[in-house]
Amino acid sequence: MLGVVIGVGAMAWRLIERGWQPPTAAQPESPAAAAQRAFDMGDLDGAIALLRSNPTDGGSALLLTRALIYRSYAEYDRAIDRESALQIATEVTRRRPADLDALAAHALALQAVGRHADAADAAQRVLERSPTHVMARTALAMAYGGAGAHEAALREGLQAAQMATEREAVDVLRAVALSRGNLGEYGEAIRLLDQAIHYNPAILALYFERALYSRQLGDVDSATVAYFDVLARSPDNVKARLRLCELSSMMREREAALAYCSEVTQRAPSWADGWYYLGREFFLQGDFEAARDNLNRCASLQVLQNVPVSERRFECWYLQGQAAQILGDCASLIATYNEFRSMASSAAIQQTWSYPPEGPPGCPMR
Repeated sequence: MLGVVIGVGAMAWRLIERGWQPPTAAQPESPAAAAQRAFDMGDLDGAIALLRSNPTDGGSALLLTRALIYRSYAEYDRAIDRESALQIATEVTRRRPADLDALAAHALALQAVGRHADAADAAQRVLERSPTHVMARTALAMAYGGAGAHEAALREGLQAAQMATEREAVDVLRAVALSRGNLGEYGEAIRLLDQAIHYNPAILALYFERALYSRQLGDVDSATVAYFDVLARSPDNVKARLRLCELSSMMREREAALAYCSEVTQRAPSWADGWYYLGREFFLQGDFEAARDNLNRCASLQVLQNVPVSERRFECWYLQGQAAQILGDCASLIATYNEFRSMASSAAIQQTWSYPPEGPPGCPMR
């Protein structure tokens, strides 16, 4: 005991001799560090909010771009995030043209909006200066995959995987999984996505992609679990409900399909896809009046939202017309058919729908 007392006294005397210094206050966390921590926890909204106002360097721009791209696939109405990612990355690259992380962010953003050749060029410029830049090589893999060069995409993705850190693992594993999936190796794609989910279980895009490959294998139960995983993390998610609507319809679970589809239209009344699947389900169940009305809503929304003709869901017009014909509703049938003909004359579309010059059977054209 005496030794302890003497030891404490000696330590106190040494502190007095050199002057007492107050403990150093903890340094406040920088926005970049806080954003990285939020991203690592799967809080994409938090990471984006912390960085969006002023991504000061390439590293911040790269993290913000990744967060925006992942969030864009998490819900039905977030495609705008990919455009935002491109705008931000382009601006940071303009201000910091020598910053390799900024250039890699630009490559990722270009790939996400479908500009695959530009993305590949941007990624190659980074790799010429830094062959070990993992995110640039990941962007190159994604660009190759988007352009249909799936073997090249897999090669680049595997090379990136050899160099990736734990924080880069999600992006790399996802890129390799998408390459495997594009090559028809759905089981391997699922295995890789499971690894990615292990690293960041809150990124919803991974569950949607896992469900897609499960459906390719005919594993409906696994796909259903993935969609419920999304709802467990995002209870208001509309995209997951639409996928469950599709899945239930495919399995001929009619009541469940109607319930999910109806919920989609209630939560997202301006989303044409919800009205299409609800109308289609009514059509399959023989409720042609409800089918006609819901499919009309689908068609009208696409027109009101100025969806390019080549991108419109043709089935909203065709099935609506078929339902009207079954009901003997000639006015609706002819109006719908004429609207389709007008669209077909204004743009090149793949689908065809034609009647004899005199009009549909039982509904002569006037």
